[in-house]
Amino acid sequence: MENRNYSNRENSNTQRNNYKKKTYSTNFKKEYNSNSAENSDKKPKSNSFKKNTSNRFSEKSETNSYKKTYNPNFKEDSGRKKTYNPNFKEDSGRKKTYNPNFKKNNDYKKPFVKKNYTYNTENEAPKPINTEIRLNKFIADAGICSRRNADIYISSGNVEVNGEVMTTLGYRVKPTDVVKFDGKVITSEKKEYILLNKPKGFITTTNDEKGRKTVMDLVANATTARILPVGRLDRPTTGLLLLTNDGELAKKLTHPTHGVRKIYHVVLDRKLDYKDFIKIEEGIELEDGFIQVDEISYVNDKPKNEVGIKIHSGRNRIVRRIFEHLGYNVEKLDRVVFAGLTKKDLPRGHWRRLTQQEIINLKNIK
Repeated sequence: MENRNYSNRENSNTQRNNYKKKTYSTNFKKEYNSNSAENSDKKPKSNSFKKNTSNRFSEKSETNSYKKTYNPNFKEDSGRKKTYNPNFKEDSGRKKTYNPNFKKNNDYKKPFVKKNYTYNTENEAPKPINTEIRLNKFIADAGICSRRNADIYISSGNVEVNGEVMTTLGYRVKPTDVVKFDGKVITSEKKEYILLNKPKGFITTTNDEKGRKTVMDLVANATTARILPVGRLDRPTTGLLLLTNDGELAKKLTHPTHGVRKIYHVVLDRKLDYKDFIKIEEGIELEDGFIQVDEISYVNDKPKNEVGIKIHSGRNRIVRRIFEHLGYNVEKLDRVVFAGLTKKDLPRGHWRRLTQQEIINLKNIK
């Protein structure tokens, strides 16, 4: 076989192995040889515009470049593992100690004893309970008259306490006292609260000189106590009216500072113009002063001549005068809500007693 010359090939391989490869370093700087003929005419660039090439590898040399260390014997399932007890069982572990024969004993508890409000007269006297009330309030609660008129009767000598004429206005009646008015014994009445759905054509008063029908005719069989209407509804107005012999509550519900809310359903002779709607909402000036309603809105699924109005003012005929001021005639006016009370399950011309919760709600009005 022909002998081939491999000397040239071996020389080329040697040159390839000995060839110095170009290395890259982040700190590489181009060096200029001042003695070189090629760079004799060239000038190095100014350092004022030198690019900042420093980074986290700047301290590492080209030969000592960063490499990730590893274990040649590393296996995927190897590594640090959580230590455990080979004898561990799921039901093992620290448990609360207890006595298996333990039985709950409630003897250590203090037995419940209903409080007895008896007092030991030898050691301590009972605190007095103030059950006394002023004489004028006692007369008013008996349904004779108001407190103001009771003061007049007391000063006139119409009232006797325990057989003696009492003219002291500030006298406080004791539970053992016997009070007489014009020679008849009187007692304090139970408080009554009657809610009436007033029909059209009745006057809100206790009696009428002209013999017209009053709201008292509708509640004549409700109670024997002397109840009075809280506020007023004029003759053509219908809706809720509260009657009671609780003078303090009646004064509270009618006083303007408490702002008791009332809602009316109003039917006008024509559609309420939107401009007038805005005027009522923003407030208008009447003969007796400025008035602004709490809320006004058209009634849903009804013609535009029916509106609902919420107001807390207690002025006389205030709702009618608002619409009459704008040129409307009120054909129907119905009070549907008064101080949170509604007409639910209360037909026109009928009455009902307030529930205990309703009475509490009225007394809690601030």
